[in-house]
Amino acid sequence: MSEFLHVALDFPTVFFSFLLIVVVGYWVVVITGLFDLDGADAPWLGFGGVPAGVTLSLLIATAWLLSLIGSQFATGPLLWAVPAVALAGGWLGTRALISPLRGLMAKEILPSRGDFVGRMCVIRTGLASHDFGQAEVTAADGSSAVVQVRTTGQDRLVRGDNALIFEYDADGEFFWVMPYESEH
Repeated sequence: MSEFLHVALDFPTVFFSFLLIVVVGYWVVVITGLFDLDGADAPWLGFGGVPAGVTLSLLIATAWLLSLIGSQFATGPLLWAVPAVALAGGWLGTRALISPLRGLMAKEILPSRGDFVGRMCVIRTGLASHDFGQAEVTAADGSSAVVQVRTTGQDRLVRGDNALIFEYDADGEFFWVMPYESEH
């Protein structure tokens, strides 16, 4: 154990050992709940799609391991190249390790107009017909929006009428609605 500590705390591994202690401290804080893992993405140098904390942790741990191994095999002037080689190898190793992680990370689901389909709305213009109308619809998150609506056939809806959104017309950028009467 003392030989391991000697190698870990000797040049060139000592640089990465210090950073590894910081990484371990970071993860202790994350695990105890004092800090949130949902940090910023790490798009620099091709590391996008994975939180920066995970990316930096992998980079530092991989570089530390490569530096530890390199310090055992390099001698003399080659020992000075170990940190650069370890960092380059850590970068390559991290890129290889985070590729499968990108698919596991939760992607933010952005709202779309299609989310309104199947929702009830309230007509806000004096009249909604086959060629004109606006309605207010409430999204799942509680926010509301005023949207363009059209009716089919002879349906005419007036201000305050309830309607059901049943389709979105992407070409015309409006929603198809039909009268909706609730069964209280």
